Amino acid sequence: MSKPTLLILAAGMGSRYGGVKQLDKFGPNGETIIDYSIHDAIKAGFGKIVFIIREELQADFEEIFGPKLAGKIEYDFAIQGVQRYVPAEFGNVERTKPWGTGHAVLCAWEQTQTPFAVINADDFYGYEGFKIMADFLSNNTDETCHAMVGYQIKNTLSENGSVSRGVCEVDDNGFLKVVTERTKIYRQADNTIVYEEGEKLTVLDDNTPVSMNFWGFMPNVFPVINEMFKEYSAKNIDSPKAEFYIPTVMTYLIQNGLGKCKVFSNESEWFGVTYPEDKPTVMEALQKLSGLY
Repeated sequence: MSKPTLLILAAGMGSRYGGVKQLDKFGPNGETIIDYSIHDAIKAGFGKIVFIIREELQADFEEIFGPKLAGKIEYDFAIQGVQRYVPAEFGNVERTKPWGTGHAVLCAWEQTQTPFAVINADDFYGYEGFKIMADFLSNNTDETCHAMVGYQIKNTLSENGSVSRGVCEVDDNGFLKVVTERTKIYRQADNTIVYEEGEKLTVLDDNTPVSMNFWGFMPNVFPVINEMFKEYSAKNIDSPKAEFYIPTVMTYLIQNGLGKCKVFSNESEWFGVTYPEDKPTVMEALQKLSGLY
């Protein structure tokens, strides 16, 4: 059986961060967060890397990662352009922001022939998550079964502001029932974790599983995403900030009986970069891990 492919979502604009955080240096020797993910992915058994990027970033990505990956693992680039997979009858799309993570995956269709995982470029997931996902994708024989590596909400917060997380509800057999995007999650002074919805605050248990955009799919999902995005782009062609997300795809599969999603628990500490103020915290965390990489 062929080794799975890892798609790295790296086309984001970094508006809150104020720069191209995908290529920023965080490790003790100038490593990007992507360097750590690639290291763990190769060790876990992935056989190909696909960087999903904006066209203007390709030369920089090739220069930074090409020499590191040559001879170690196959790699390729997928361009997430605003026109890609938008039906031709809508003409030129007027937007500067990419269409979102679901569209990003669709843009890697041509480069992806095997079961595949998807991660964010600016998130550190830890080796355990990559090993869990690589084993699932390598051994799964049910083409209707996809996967997600879940993280405990307590291990995913930022000290520098609220965060957005996909809060997961899981059934008794470990399959995803629903993932709900909550956009303002933070820890209060009384140490409880809450999310805001209008004027209402709702408490979340510290161990609540959340999606950190670490998904696993069988390749037969691409035609489904394509049809979904055709419909989505038609409805949102005049909405320059509308985004088509991966959880929307997974929810559609589940609700329409087209697929299911196994949620794998994972107690690793996740860390990522949302705000500029997050950088020192991430650098400190990676310094502590320097003996493992």
